[in-house]
Amino acid sequence: MTQKIYSYFTISYFFFSLFLCPFVHMYPYFRSQLDYNFYDQLCPRLPMIVRYNVWAAIRNDSRMAASLLRLHFHDCIVNGCDASVLLDDTEAFKGEKNALPNRNSLRGFEVIDNIKADVEKFCPSIVSCADILTLASREAVYLSGGPFWQVILGRRDGTTASEKAANDQLPSPIEPLKDIIAKFTSKGLDIKDVVALSGGHTIGFAQCFTFKGRLFNFKGSGKPDPVLESSVLSTLQTMCPNKDASNSNLAPLDSTTTMGFDNSYYNNVVNNAGLLESDQALMDDQSTAPIVMSYSANPYLFSNDFAASMAKLGNLGILTGQNGEIRKKCSSVN
Repeated sequence: MTQKIYSYFTISYFFFSLFLCPFVHMYPYFRSQLDYNFYDQLCPRLPMIVRYNVWAAIRNDSRMAASLLRLHFHDCIVNGCDASVLLDDTEAFKGEKNALPNRNSLRGFEVIDNIKADVEKFCPSIVSCADILTLASREAVYLSGGPFWQVILGRRDGTTASEKAANDQLPSPIEPLKDIIAKFTSKGLDIKDVVALSGGHTIGFAQCFTFKGRLFNFKGSGKPDPVLESSVLSTLQTMCPNKDASNSNLAPLDSTTTMGFDNSYYNNVVNNAGLLESDQALMDDQSTAPIVMSYSANPYLFSNDFAASMAKLGNLGILTGQNGEIRKKCSSVN
């Protein structure tokens, strides 16, 4: 799929136009309902600001697209899309940033902070960090060659976060698929969402410690995972030698088209070349395997279903109206 990267000239022109005629809304504003056009009058430059900043971030660091997508998922799956994942620890609570699935792993906080700072220049106290993160994840996928979907807006930001909730609610790449499915369904997602959202692993990298057990001592057998394709196993053992020093080494989640958002992830899984144990497990379950096969055969079906599942994910547990707040800085409550 052709990668949809905007030219430097086009983006620069858009960025230049942003700062010619600022228009600031100085009054408090509350709406109780989500709306695709929520900010059209209040902050019309919002989409352009988000797209430029995401484009610039990916241009500077090609891994950032996957990082922003993951950041959004880790926010929404833990008590809803309220930007709680962005909060620093305080005396009142231990937040999600240092939970085991997130510590030294989640990235992209500075991109969201930069977007928020730009938005505040034009629309102070109007746009939530939760909406910014949701839009940024959509742009990250789109600019990597993936689908574009409409994002409903009007989320408000949470005022607390929980390290324990993140540890309990985030799925692990080494837990049984039935437990992962249970975590999704407890949020109102379904099996198709599990398979479609797993396709986000078509971009990005994983640290070796998340899958090294498959390479040398699968489930205590002293041997590699017998399902893992032999040439993939050999490559990964070179990238992730069996010593602690290699734990933070990186391997692509999709070695075929590492930076391009497409359906090759599913081709890998069908061919026993899925990187994570949770990826390959999708082919071992009769409820998920047929969906994997259909996405492998039909990239357009995957694209459409991924967009639908992302829209669904982005609506989990949201705050609206006068619930929550509009943070001035995404890393701290007002």
